[in-house]
Amino acid sequence: MLNSVLAHLQTYQPADPAQQRLRDHYLATIDSAMIWKETGPQHVTASTFVFTPDLRRILLTYHRKGRFWVQFGGHLEKSDHSLDAAALREAREESGMVDLELTGGVVDLDRHDLHGGFTCQAHWDVGFTAIVDPDTPIIVSDESDDVAWWPINALPTDATPDLPSRIARAQASLGR
Repeated sequence: MLNSVLAHLQTYQPADPAQQRLRDHYLATIDSAMIWKETGPQHVTASTFVFTPDLRRILLTYHRKGRFWVQFGGHLEKSDHSLDAAALREAREESGMVDLELTGGVVDLDRHDLHGGFTCQAHWDVGFTAIVDPDTPIIVSDESDDVAWWPINALPTDATPDLPSRIARAQASLGR
């Protein structure tokens, strides 16, 4: 799995200097101890920004443990054959959309520290995108209290602080 993570990072072409610096930091830092949740305090995670076809709405999950709205995502699992497969699995599990597919490669990186009730100290998140019909049925998973569509220009007030900039990068990557 480490090879998949590094390969995805190497092919990511960030549009802004801050993402480029973060990509370089990821490539210089991520090692095998960061791949699995059980092997250390910092972990690579994979996430998916799920948009409507017109890119005006995004499907978010209300994270049960964190008590905030965020894109779908989570830790890598031994059954995942690649980083993008982990992102897709998380999005499918958390949204209930079994036919969901990713639109391409890496679109966003975000390293964030965790506080209050989390066993991890930090996540090194790698974001992907998916586009889906908003009429597709959704199912709230065990990890969430809610799953809902939100207008990009009216995100919930209890979303993670970095979510608007991450959504903007994900939207820009779709080139629409």
